[in-house]
Amino acid sequence: MFTTRVFALLAVAGTIAAGVSAALAGDMVDIPGGRFVMGDAEGDANEAPRPVTVAPFRIMRNEATNAGFGAFVAATGYRTDAERSGAGYVWTDRWRLVPGADWRRPHGPDTTIDGRGTHPVVQVSRRDAAAYCRWRGLRLPSEAEWELAARGLDGRRYPWGDEPPRQGASARANFGTVGCCAADAADGYLKIAPVGRFAAGASPYGVLDMAGNVWEWTSSAFPGRPGLVALRGGGWGNDPYCLRVAYRHGNAPDIGLDMVGFRCAGDAK
Repeated sequence: MFTTRVFALLAVAGTIAAGVSAALAGDMVDIPGGRFVMGDAEGDANEAPRPVTVAPFRIMRNEATNAGFGAFVAATGYRTDAERSGAGYVWTDRWRLVPGADWRRPHGPDTTIDGRGTHPVVQVSRRDAAAYCRWRGLRLPSEAEWELAARGLDGRRYPWGDEPPRQGASARANFGTVGCCAADAADGYLKIAPVGRFAAGASPYGVLDMAGNVWEWTSSAFPGRPGLVALRGGGWGNDPYCLRVAYRHGNAPDIGLDMVGFRCAGDAK
């Protein structure tokens, strides 16, 4: 059994090996820190603007990929929460708990990540994401760190400015229908896109995919809902309102979903 498991892990790592180096090295961006207004006066009630000061830190330029997570699993034998429970959540017209959905089969047992090493890893819980970050000597970002990396100090509503994203050839983000909430291939990808594909949507610091593609776990609690963790950034099935840098969503920390991934952060060197 042990030999079979090792060969299975090595097979996954081999399939995505081409992206491992890019996923593991040279992808941290230095954020100088500073004082900024977190939130959005025209957003939800939990986005009430408030001044926040953030110390300098580092954050991954791209979302964590299948390649990077596969290397972590191959090196450690880690099993995700979705693998242990036997099911993960998949978005169709609503969230559905699908048996057999996990990070290798993100949208259900008949799907695969073969050839998608540079796609963001999904079906990872907050605990899984934190374990990967620790393996890299990093951690998950706080909400304040995430929002600063996404918007800078000038109060913009999206990483690129105040204009909402539009579908088409000049798209700045991978997102869903303009009327919430369904997958839409008008930006070139029905669901998950490779990381860094939408360079025009970069944040002021050059951090990519802070709006759309997949939601991202943070280390912060979701306000007013004990036990839930804050997610940021919106995903491939969301409308432009949910892609605003101030928008917040909360999930339980022990579940995986096919529209939720993460990126790691670290203290400034």
